[in-house]
Amino acid sequence: MKVQKTTRHDWSKEEIRGIHDQPLMSLVFEAASVHRQWHAPEQVELCTLLSIKTGGCPEDCSYCPQAARYHTDVNVQTLLPTETVLQHAKKAKIAGATRFCMGAAWREVRDNRDFDRVIEMVKGINEMDMEVCCTLGMLTENQAIRLKEAGLHAYNHNLDTSEQYYDQIISTRKFDDRISTINNVRRAGITVCSGGIIGLGESIDDRISMLATLATMEKHPESVPVNALVRVKGTPLEKNSRINIWEMVRMIATARIIMPASKVRLSAGRAEMSETEQAWCFMAGANSIFTGEDSKLLTTPNPTTAGDLSMLTNLGLKPMRKVH
Repeated sequence: MKVQKTTRHDWSKEEIRGIHDQPLMSLVFEAASVHRQWHAPEQVELCTLLSIKTGGCPEDCSYCPQAARYHTDVNVQTLLPTETVLQHAKKAKIAGATRFCMGAAWREVRDNRDFDRVIEMVKGINEMDMEVCCTLGMLTENQAIRLKEAGLHAYNHNLDTSEQYYDQIISTRKFDDRISTINNVRRAGITVCSGGIIGLGESIDDRISMLATLATMEKHPESVPVNALVRVKGTPLEKNSRINIWEMVRMIATARIIMPASKVRLSAGRAEMSETEQAWCFMAGANSIFTGEDSKLLTTPNPTTAGDLSMLTNLGLKPMRKVH
């Protein structure tokens, strides 16, 4: 008999905390079971993320090497030429990526020639039959509509952390600004990619609160990235401790259970994880990663496509194919 699959949107923080805190083996077993009900467990979505405009950002996100006020080794780069971006997308598709994401270090999108060029990039990549994703900062509803009309599939706008802890990490915008952009994206008919970062100095309750915000949305984000802080010299969080792998596994497993239809992306921090550690994350329900040819995730280290394909082979996994 076919099991009826339904998603819940009325999760309480207490329920989520109870899931998160259960014995690790029980948690992973439950998450793996949910994963198999909703997804092909052997498939992992390969996404490529390209920084199309790097550095010089006026925001003060404590973790980010692209903030202009911090002294990091990031070289400021203006918006890349459209043809350069399209060439990167072509290479990514050949390497097996089904989603191409473009990131620009902007506080918000402005209605100018640079945004017009991003629109052209979205159109060009969409014509390659790839899912196109952007992360460009805050966005109005009209700007989201323009992106949708150009063929944008997804927009990334992470919550980063809980509403309660947010002002400890960022002071140049409010948590509500994040929610407003996500709502604008939804109204335009674009799918949402939104998750957060652990290792910022937040409490377990902050992590639970962030997950609760996502899981009680009227529609769950289609993609939920779980990032481990990458400690970059020159940023305020450079001396934070490396996040423990079991904390990542717990976050991924909990996200999988409470947002079963979403892709859960094992995102930043993979360069510091062993293959075995990443295997635990896949077992706990992760089914999406960022990969690429240049060992970079925007401006921080990331495994290469060749290394990732080798890892997937070792684990009996395979790249997800685009569904038409």
